[in-house]
Amino acid sequence: MSARLNIATVDSAAYKAMMGLEGYLQTISLTPIQKELIKIRASQINKCAFCLDMHTQDALKYGETTQRIFILEGWREAKELFSEEEQVLLAMTEEITLISHNGLSEETFQKAKQYFDDAQIAQIIMAIVTINAWNRIAVSTHLPIAK
Repeated sequence: MSARLNIATVDSAAYKAMMGLEGYLQTISLTPIQKELIKIRASQINKCAFCLDMHTQDALKYGETTQRIFILEGWREAKELFSEEEQVLLAMTEEITLISHNGLSEETFQKAKQYFDDAQIAQIIMAIVTINAWNRIAVSTHLPIAK
């Protein structure tokens, strides 16, 4: 599959706006591992090979284990490998990524409130929204995976 276009060069203003979101995400209270778990899980759902390649490598750099990366798609069956806080992040990621199914459920939202304050929940939502936007850009434009 060949690349279709490069949004960074074709529409630099749009790309700059996306990079603004990335800059914002560097300031939020989530740990690098938490951010990468969100990015990997959303990218799995969206089948974005480019983002999966990038974010699994980033997660490894931050100290994530290969076991947790390999099992991430089945985290519900391997809950002992993920903290309760991480499980809430993953549930939020799935529900927001698959927004047309049922949206962010009240149950998941209430669980999130047990671990995160409103500002942190807003940050988590923005992290999920941002990776979903990147996934859609990468998949739509056939961003090539570095070899």
